Amino acid sequence: MPNEDTARHLAVKRLRDRRDFSTHLVAYLTVNAFLWILWAVTEDNKVGVPWPLWVTLGWGIGLVINAWNVYGSRPITEVDIQREMERTSDIVDPKDDS
Repeated sequence: MPNEDTARHLAVKRLRDRRDFSTHLVAYLTVNAFLWILWAVTEDNKVGVPWPLWVTLGWGIGLVINAWNVYGSRPITEVDIQREMERTSDIVDPKDDS
């Protein structure tokens, strides 16, 4: 059954994506905790912006995008494809064979 195979493939992909996100989140928390502790212990002059903030913010942006891709976005369905094809049908030249 191709439909069952497709559903299984999608389920496995989503489960892998969730597991990968969990690994990404643990790495983010662990590394950032280490950097903030390192900064707190070693930095004598705590004036200005703490340098670990840049790592936390930069990596955090990537983490948020990854979370959106895993938990916020939905898979493209056949209905989505058909709707887009109808919407763009006036753009496509039916005489174009390429």
